Amino acid sequence: MISFLFFLGFGIPLSLTQTVIKDLESYSFFEEGQILYSPLWSTSTYLRESSGQLNHTWYSSYLPGASVWWVGDDDWTILRTIRVGMGPGSGGKGGGVQKMEWDGTVSWDFRYNSDGVMSHHDIYMLPNGNIFLIAWETKTRSQAIAAGRNPDTVSENGLWPDHIIEVEPTGSSSGEIVWEWHAWDHLIQDYDSLKDNYGIISEHPELIDINYDTTMEADFMHTNSIDYNEDFNQILLSVCNYNEIWVIDHSTTTQEASGHTGGNSGMGGDILYRWGNPQAYDRGTIVDQKFSYQHDARWIKEGYPGEGNILVFNNGINRQYSSVDEIKPPVNEDGEYYLENNQSYGPETLIWTYTANPPKNFYVDHLGCTERLRSGNTLITNGVTGRIFEVTLEKNTIWEYNTGGQVFKVVYVSLDDEEPPIPNNPDLDCSGNLSWTNIKPGETVTGSFQVQNIGDSGSLLNWTIDASSINWGTWSFNPESGENLTPEDGMLTIQVSVVAPNKKDSEFEGYIRVENINDSEDFDTIFVYLKTSRTTNKQIFDILENYSNIFQMLRFLLQRIVN
Repeated sequence: MISFLFFLGFGIPLSLTQTVIKDLESYSFFEEGQILYSPLWSTSTYLRESSGQLNHTWYSSYLPGASVWWVGDDDWTILRTIRVGMGPGSGGKGGGVQKMEWDGTVSWDFRYNSDGVMSHHDIYMLPNGNIFLIAWETKTRSQAIAAGRNPDTVSENGLWPDHIIEVEPTGSSSGEIVWEWHAWDHLIQDYDSLKDNYGIISEHPELIDINYDTTMEADFMHTNSIDYNEDFNQILLSVCNYNEIWVIDHSTTTQEASGHTGGNSGMGGDILYRWGNPQAYDRGTIVDQKFSYQHDARWIKEGYPGEGNILVFNNGINRQYSSVDEIKPPVNEDGEYYLENNQSYGPETLIWTYTANPPKNFYVDHLGCTERLRSGNTLITNGVTGRIFEVTLEKNTIWEYNTGGQVFKVVYVSLDDEEPPIPNNPDLDCSGNLSWTNIKPGETVTGSFQVQNIGDSGSLLNWTIDASSINWGTWSFNPESGENLTPEDGMLTIQVSVVAPNKKDSEFEGYIRVENINDSEDFDTIFVYLKTSRTTNKQIFDILENYSNIFQMLRFLLQRIVN
């Protein structure tokens, strides 16, 4: 059943925006996997095949906040961030994360949105099952000024610096924070020598200039992605407002992460490597800036072309076109990064980059994600329009799919030789209409229509009727809702009764909406029409209508006799 999206009064079939284009002569990753995504303005999460066919849907009560993670395992589960609660935050605001089983059961529900903190944007699940969350914490205006922030760039909201927590699930709704890192512990400033963190910024590329951002925004960092390198035990962050990516050490204890010594690096929680904008640590100019409000920094996986390199979706706000950039960081086998004295971090050039031809044909001013595939192709997502496309190393587009709406992150799911569980997605469909004419005002009339689940075999449809758009008559439905309707049940007849409005010679119309309770985008409508008679004596009208042929014959005979 194709539902319709109503926007500004126009009905647009969703199928018109969900298009698939594929070059069948080119090798495509969809021979091996599928795509997982949560539209930003939907409570549903989808797993789709290359054809656009829906493999599975997870239903939630929450919008995403903002990414989703494929857990897989034997139960084919996902982690889904959720947007809940009050607290600090701006774009990408979340507040919690849930683990959802294949059948939609929430087996873990963790919240991080109280006492001045708020999780946001991205998550990462470690091999041991623990989860990284990016989060804001609240610092007052007084605290920000004491830390060396220019008072002219601090509002009454203070600042919301980022921090990272590692959560070990301990129960169905609980988790223990077993490690954490706070950007606030690694600041530097050259604004006020009488305040904390004073120093020469160019001599400390391992620290964060609290005054680099000169706006009044409380969210002055806006970290929007997190990734993990198990070999080095390091974390990769995309720090949007600094136009940089940062690498920090995860081998530290929480205490070491708050300082400048300890861990494999011996640097505690200081920045081990940063790239994209050397202006942020006073070792470059605007000419040296490479990133501009970038998203989704990831290490390329082992065994994939470019393994160990870093891939970034570069939004390119400063130049008005976007790109996907691949860099090879200057790192040795022990995870140590090379930095020449008084210079900025390398590399000087990109290993590979994707831009459109001409470049301005691909521009995404916010959102966006990317991932290198085993084939060597790269998956790219325009997060604003929802267009997902696959390009070769030669930058040829060989496949694309449009979700038709905003999406923060798309995850490539490699199914290898595994077979997914049998799809069990319901699909609501209705048939019939309700039409009555020549009805006496105030009279009760009856009718019926049918509801059916035309989805996957064994799927369960929970449905309800919404007649709120009809502002005339008195309506009743039997039944008015239902649960667990399967395709095997066939058509279910809904009996309808309505008391006609007390108004002569009038026409009334509208529609009844029948909706999937678990997916508001899956619905159908039944058209309704009722016309009341000109006279309250309906019997006379019925006689005239039923015997109209006889009257016409009598008139014909009379005319013959007269003539």
